[in-house]
Amino acid sequence: MTARFAGAFSGAMFASLAVAALIVPLQAAAQGKGEIRIAHVYSKTGPLEAYAKQTQTGLMMGLEYATNGTMMVAGKKIVVIEKDDQGKPDVGKSLLAAAYGDDKADIAVGPTSSGVALALLPVAEEYKKILLVEPAVADSITGDKWNKYIFRTGRNSSQDAIANAVALDKDGVTIATLAQDYAFGRDGIKAFKDSLKKAKVVHEEYLPVNTSDFTAGGQRIIDALKDKPGRKIIYFYWAGAGNPLKVADMDLKRYNIEVAAGGNILPAMVAYKPYAGMEGATYYYFGLPKNPVNEWLVANHYTKFKSPPDFFTAGGMAAGIALVEAFKKTNGETGTDKLIATMEGMSFMSPKGKMTFRKEDHQAMQSMFHTRIKNDPAFAWGVPELVREIKPEEMDVPIKNKR
Repeated sequence: MTARFAGAFSGAMFASLAVAALIVPLQAAAQGKGEIRIAHVYSKTGPLEAYAKQTQTGLMMGLEYATNGTMMVAGKKIVVIEKDDQGKPDVGKSLLAAAYGDDKADIAVGPTSSGVALALLPVAEEYKKILLVEPAVADSITGDKWNKYIFRTGRNSSQDAIANAVALDKDGVTIATLAQDYAFGRDGIKAFKDSLKKAKVVHEEYLPVNTSDFTAGGQRIIDALKDKPGRKIIYFYWAGAGNPLKVADMDLKRYNIEVAAGGNILPAMVAYKPYAGMEGATYYYFGLPKNPVNEWLVANHYTKFKSPPDFFTAGGMAAGIALVEAFKKTNGETGTDKLIATMEGMSFMSPKGKMTFRKEDHQAMQSMFHTRIKNDPAFAWGVPELVREIKPEEMDVPIKNKR
């Protein structure tokens, strides 16, 4: 341009320069429109760090799988913005607001903790943008604290509970529960109790999230169960650090007390290995689902990390796939109203099989797996063997919101 107008200092040149000056912001705006910006708010540090890392890995693998490795949807580049909530509700709340407001995120995924999730729900409503909850579990997220901007690929407490009730709810069974004293634990146990039709819960024990010594709580449970007739079971509903199965070292056989637990990440399931025959229900274990998405996940995870995908990796992948499918259906449009209309009732494939966002509360309806632990010397952890897949249509998951 300088060569063309060499020596020309007329008003026309200044007009041209003024037009040129406008090109940069216009180009920047065009580039912004050429992106789909996804904020991932998760506990990159903190007590649930292990879960969070898996979710992030799964999210990126889900985006890769659903875009055939291009990380593009409808000609737009996917940009993932990471935010570390440290497992703290106040931190997560400010980070999500910054993601929507300052980073111009079109949609957000997360968080890891149910406590953090409950703090994030009103932020999504304030900014009128979708929060796809993965993997926080508490029923209240899609229950009484829900708003229309909340979707969830992660299972909720009721899905956990109903699936575990399938395994444990039999005549003559007496149950005591042990869970963490916060939204995850209390919502989970309430849903579990509500799902039981035959078995009876005689004691609920809630302990701090960071508990390492389970002796006192374990003794209270034993006292509640030891004199009961028939089959007696302790049902554990725990996440994060600590090994509540240490209660099993307190001479439970003396009182004919059994233990039961749902699924967990592989390091935590090392503690399951001595309890061959222990039943429960799990959200995911890499050897259970038989479908092309899970086959891809297992093969590629082994290739990249020399290990199988874990519990929350599958959830993160489901979230990534759901996002891509939604944006494919909107042809890359990121408007919230368009996305909500698209995602309500939307079905998509995940490593667990088909998931469907229920219209009433945006909870992903999905299969769960009734399992029995096997002590397999080839693995460091207790291996969940499939008793049967529990299909979504078999689970009467209550709608608990006020829509």
